[in-house]
Amino acid sequence: MTAPKVEIYTKWGCPYCSRAMALLDSKGAAYAEYDVTMGGPKKAEMLERVPGAATVPQILIDGQAIGGSEDLAALDRAGKLDAMLGG
Repeated sequence: MTAPKVEIYTKWGCPYCSRAMALLDSKGAAYAEYDVTMGGPKKAEMLERVPGAATVPQILIDGQAIGGSEDLAALDRAGKLDAMLGG
């Protein structure tokens, strides 16, 4: 089974972003980080992919928006994150 594509949109100095990445790191999940601190094309891409996304992080697993840091932690507590990450 191939590992899912995990993507995370972040901003510099964002504690929720750091927390989400630490959780992904603890799971051994590889992810692509897109810094949208200064706006630009990646910020536009995030808003296109996750309509209404007003905050970061925005986390996508295989193109499915799962939300932010709290949503990621809730999936982990529910025992669903490992399966989503291919574990």
